[in-house]
Parts: sequence; C-alpha cells; structure tokens
Amino acid sequence: MQVQTYLFFDGTCEEAVNFYRDALGAEVQAIMRYSDSPEPLPPGMVPEGKEHQVMHTAFRIGETTVMASDAPCGDAQPQFGGFSLSLDAADEAEARRLFETLAEGGTVSMPLDRTFFSPCFGMLTDRFGIGWMVIVPGEDCPEDAAG
Repeated sequence: MQVQTYLFFDGTCEEAVNFYRDALGAEVQAIMRYSDSPEPLPPGMVPEGKEHQVMHTAFRIGETTVMASDAPCGDAQPQFGGFSLSLDAADEAEARRLFETLAEGGTVSMPLDRTFFSPCFGMLTDRFGIGWMVIVPGEDCPEDAAG
C-alpha cells in the first residue's frame, strides 16, 4: 500500500509546480489540462474560460511523487489545513536555502533554529497556502540546545 499527496489549487497549480521546480528541483513527470481530456468532461465540471487549467500533474521532489490539479467545479476553494509537507535537508546550509526560497511571498510560523530534535528545523506556509516543515534530520540534540 502507498499513500501519496494530492494537492488541489485554485487556478494556480501550474504556477505552483513551476515554483517548486525552481525552489526544490521538482521534476514534472506529467501534466494534463482540462482541455486535453480524452473524454468529454461532465457539464459544469470546469467553468467556462478555465479549460486551460491543470486537470492533473505529477511531479517528483527528491524521491517523492506529489500529484496536483486545479480544483474543478469553479467555486471549490482549496484549504490546506491540518497538514504540512516535511522536507529533509542534508545540512543547515541547504535547509536555509530551501526555507528562504519556500518562504518568499509566504508566512514563516517558526523560523529555522536548533531544537531538541534537530540541529535545524523551521515551519512556514508558502505563497500557495502549502505548509512546509524543513528539517535537518539525524543528529541527536541535547535537551538544552533549543534555548
């Protein structure tokens, strides 16, 4: 069994994928627009003028495949709450680069810092509303290191 992440954007899917390609080195594996559907879509599924939006895309970030699309049905407002994507960095320099890039136009909820569980950990929400945790794993930190 495998669980994969599927993100729904509100008309910004292609922009987000391009951002993740530049920021994280994401590799686009597939992209299909609503107008490319090999079968007719149900009436009203895609509002007029939005046929060019992304019906499905798959992209890899490191060893992970993430799938996404622009939310169909026009009035659907994607809300990315209750989860974050966790991104392992090789070292503090890479963590800072990734964190700063993802934070551009977004909101930092916990700046990168040393914690009891990581030499470098931080949390943010990117400009597309996706929550990220950036962590340098694998190093045991003494309990008093977070201060």
